[in-house]
Amino acid sequence: MKKSSVVAALGALAQDTRLGIFRLLVQKGPDGIPAGEIGEKLGQPSPTLSFHLNQLRFAGLISSRRQSRLIIYSANYKTMNELLAFLTENCCGGNLAACASETAACPPGCAPKEVPIQKRTRRVS
Repeated sequence: MKKSSVVAALGALAQDTRLGIFRLLVQKGPDGIPAGEIGEKLGQPSPTLSFHLNQLRFAGLISSRRQSRLIIYSANYKTMNELLAFLTENCCGGNLAACASETAACPPGCAPKEVPIQKRTRRVS
């Protein structure tokens, strides 16, 4: 996944309403849910909902399809999984099993090595 796509996806999800929409769509599965039902469940008026759905669609996180008179939205699981993979690709030095531990955020032995900070030297003129 390109960094620009990651930034777009994270930016789209960095807003409460859009995060709520995306989580709802993930829960509903690949069949999706009509836009009107999304608005009802999240208490969003149509113009506001439309704006947020478009932001998620432009970020590649959701897709839409027409079904008769309804527009059905669903999560784009491929993009979601690519985003998760990008965020965790270097987790615990590549040992994803260690990162999946429920007992610690970063189990012993997998903490990233500290990179020494170079001291700035002041130039005397």
